[in-house]
Formats: sequence, C-alpha cells, structure tokens
Amino acid sequence: MRHLRIDPPTVAISSDERAFFIAFGERLAQQRKAQGLTQVQLAEALGVSQQAVTAYESGQRRVPLSLLPLLAQTLGTTMDALIGTPEPRTTGKRGPAPKLLHQLEQVSKLPKAQQKFVSQMLDTVLQQAGR
Repeated sequence: MRHLRIDPPTVAISSDERAFFIAFGERLAQQRKAQGLTQVQLAEALGVSQQAVTAYESGQRRVPLSLLPLLAQTLGTTMDALIGTPEPRTTGKRGPAPKLLHQLEQVSKLPKAQQKFVSQMLDTVLQQAGR
C-alpha cells in the first residue's frame, strides 16, 4: 500500500516578515554564542534537530511560538529581547542599566560558589572606587 505524503501548504510572506525572521535569527545566533552554546547543544535543549536551529538562525524557518519561552530561558534572555521588542524609554528614573540587569540575572543562575566569587569581586571594585 502506498502512503500519500501531504506537505503543509506554503504561505508566501512579505518582505517585512522575511526581514523580521532574518533579524530574529541573527539575534538568536548572537544570544546562543554569548551563552557559549553550539547549535547542537541548543537543539538538544529545545528538543529539535541541529538543522532546525540552523534554519531558525538563517531566517529560513519560523520558530514555533511554543518554543519561545524555553528558548529565552535556555539563552538567559527574554522573549522581548529575542523578538526585538524595543526597550521602553526611561522616564528619567534611576536604576540599573539594562545590561547590568541582564548580567545580574545571569549571575543569579550561576552555582553558589561562582555567585560568591562575583560578589567578592564587586565588593573589591566598589571598595577601590570609594577611596
């Protein structure tokens, strides 16, 4: 008995959508590399093939929405950062810079011994700056 293969319909996308997926893929690759992950490691964490990750990063394939939370968590970032949502403008309120907030989030995910080391380094730098 022959099996009939049914491919999903192809949907044309606009040039704006194409540009979005290419930019998304670039952000994805940048975040992956910043975390020191290979495509294979990211694929394993997401439960997809390495070829799928390659296609996501090149903008050739859309990332399923259901993967975005796991993707952001795995890469230590936010879904907003991945999809390129601009950071809200500050209203002059003081607070940590976005990069510093991101670094603090990453430090909080480190093992306790490494967190302690980072804390000691910060203490040393702050003491020197206070002189």
